[in-house]
Amino acid sequence: MIWREAWHVLARRGNFAGSHVLVAVYLSVAVPFVVIDPIWLKLLSQRVYVTTMGNIARSEPNLWPAILFYILYPVGLISLAVMPAHRTASGDQVAMIGLPFGFFTYATYDLTNRATLYSWTPTLSVVDIA
Repeated sequence: MIWREAWHVLARRGNFAGSHVLVAVYLSVAVPFVVIDPIWLKLLSQRVYVTTMGNIARSEPNLWPAILFYILYPVGLISLAVMPAHRTASGDQVAMIGLPFGFFTYATYDLTNRATLYSWTPTLSVVDIA
């Protein structure tokens, strides 16, 4: 539903043509995220997560949930930040919506872990949310 609306918004503006636009928009959001986030996790995982969480942390990630996350998270970001900002043609709007989206999604994860896992420290939450 949101993708149909996105296509209509893009088509009405006349800036884009065809359904390949949605693929381009998705890739423009997903590719940087998929490149940067695993690097960040690899740099911190052993030093911060595994050291702090001990034996409940995997030494290597379970790939299927990670793949699903990297497919779905950009859809949420596009639906809730990029497309609304495109309607107003405002780059500032992307940041004003996208930054809180990222903050609240990561805060949900981290604060839930803090509430339910003995070894999840406040430092982990701060590092992960930041």
